[in-house]
Amino acid sequence: MAENENTPPVDAGEEDDIDTPGYKPPAQKTLEEIQNADADDESLVRYKQQLLGDLPAGDTADGKNVVVEKMSFLSNGRDDIELDLRGDLSKLKEKPIIIKEGCEYRIKITFRVKREIVAGLRLHQVTYRKGIRVDKSNAMVGSFGPKAESQEFTLPVDEAPSGMMSRGSYVMKSKFTDDDKFVHLAWDWAFEIKKEWD
Repeated sequence: MAENENTPPVDAGEEDDIDTPGYKPPAQKTLEEIQNADADDESLVRYKQQLLGDLPAGDTADGKNVVVEKMSFLSNGRDDIELDLRGDLSKLKEKPIIIKEGCEYRIKITFRVKREIVAGLRLHQVTYRKGIRVDKSNAMVGSFGPKAESQEFTLPVDEAPSGMMSRGSYVMKSKFTDDDKFVHLAWDWAFEIKKEWD
């Protein structure tokens, strides 16, 4: 998939986050090629219809195949915190998410695939404190076909750092990429670790 001029480049300093050892991306095929392959095999045609479901009409208005809609911060006993990723992304750092030290939480990404199957979606996150990288993660989300409705992926449970030294402000640089290293969306957001929930 070719990048367009509105696509943020992959940070060369974070290239090691992108490759998964031992993983070889499949050859890319269009949805039409997949649907037309083995057209004489009725059972395979039925299986593909069951797998792909009712496909939406191609939405080409903005040229995007994958639209990342929101990111949610989930923690037991707390209301979900949602960041809208369809608006002005520069404002996300202005209102940090408050996180209680040592709490367990999960991150959920809501996205929509509009036209073609996308292979090897990944969520990369790099955490900075006072401009210094303190953590990074690379989660394989998977491959998805187009659907009219939004799709979701929730990361495994993680635990916020604890202790006086861990309290303070952090910036997270996140990006949603695929096997072609195409960056569907890159965004920065902020969080603050405190002793108690505010």
